[in-house]
Amino acid sequence: MTARCYQARLLLRPSFETNGLVGGTLARAVQMYGVELFGFVVASNHLHLLVRAPSGNLPIFMQYLLSNIAKKVGRLVSWRGGLWERRYSAEAVIDDEALVGRLRYILSHGVKEGLVKRCSEWPGLSCLAQLLGDGVRTFQWFDWTLRWKLTLRKHDRRQLLDDRWARPVELKLAPLPCWTHLSEARRRECVSELVAAIEQEGSLSGAGVLGQRRVMNQRPHRHPRRVKRTPRPLCHASTREGWESFRELYRSFVAAFQEASRRWRSGQLRALFPRFAVRPFLWPEVSSA
Repeated sequence: MTARCYQARLLLRPSFETNGLVGGTLARAVQMYGVELFGFVVASNHLHLLVRAPSGNLPIFMQYLLSNIAKKVGRLVSWRGGLWERRYSAEAVIDDEALVGRLRYILSHGVKEGLVKRCSEWPGLSCLAQLLGDGVRTFQWFDWTLRWKLTLRKHDRRQLLDDRWARPVELKLAPLPCWTHLSEARRRECVSELVAAIEQEGSLSGAGVLGQRRVMNQRPHRHPRRVKRTPRPLCHASTREGWESFRELYRSFVAAFQEASRRWRSGQLRALFPRFAVRPFLWPEVSSA
């Protein structure tokens, strides 16, 4: 999962407050919707998540997560309007090798851009410490609905991060499906090996790094002069055969959805949609037919 800030502005610039708000919101969303979270990283202008939603509720999970981050971080950095550039992108990871590769990509943030030398030095929110520990971290979830109920004066409502409406919430990482047979110690070794390879690759460039302090001192409303724009892949696969197999499955899904949608919109409300598909909106006069 990838979501980018509006115009690639640095609205998610690492800070103690931003990290806490995003971490608490992510933990709350994971608990509410029961998704499996394998890895995450929050860069200055975008975020990545590696997740699985067995119940097919990924869209509502992302809606809750991104909307609450937008409201809270937007208030924190004095940003009016939409925080996100567009709808999030989601690509399937279809084999174990590609899955480990996506985790490596997440862990490489900060180092691959030349911002810090080591993965552990990235000042933004990251899953690295949890992967090297017991996989659990506690954040504060700030219940702003409770803030409005408990305060009568507008001056009090400006206290966005007050302990009166803070609730502890745990964020727990699930092990990668291809690592479930490994012991916890071996999983940590695998993560350490990924980190060592990332840092070695970063050191070969020979270029200097921006450093933690300069990363955290950047202005949130600033946007980079050049933004990397690449087409989103259809899926993440380690082999051509796997990619082509997924493409055929996706085409079959689209064809089945289009046929069911045509029948649904013509008034045949018993039309069968593919699993996890979202039915199109029907105007009242059609749905009553």
